[in-house]
Amino acid sequence: MRTIEWRDGVVVTIDQTKLPTQEVYVELKTCEDVAYAIKEMKVRGAPLIGVAAAMGLALTAFRSKARSRQDLMKELEASAKLLRETRPTAVNLFW
Repeated sequence: MRTIEWRDGVVVTIDQTKLPTQEVYVELKTCEDVAYAIKEMKVRGAPLIGVAAAMGLALTAFRSKARSRQDLMKELEASAKLLRETRPTAVNLFW
């Protein structure tokens, strides 16, 4: 069982709300999808949340249409803010 992986530009992770009775995977195609999965507890535990958040930022960069470094940085900063807001009490995950 893999808890999370990158597959052709998509983050695939186990839906932890279904455990232990079912092994269901969700495909997260955007940073917004990752943020939703974290917020809805589909992704749980500090290590997995950290990896998922990093992959969410990677999705932002992967899908970006930015034409300059500055524009890409703005997109990444907005995505980081979105991810930080998913779990306000998990401050140590988003240093």
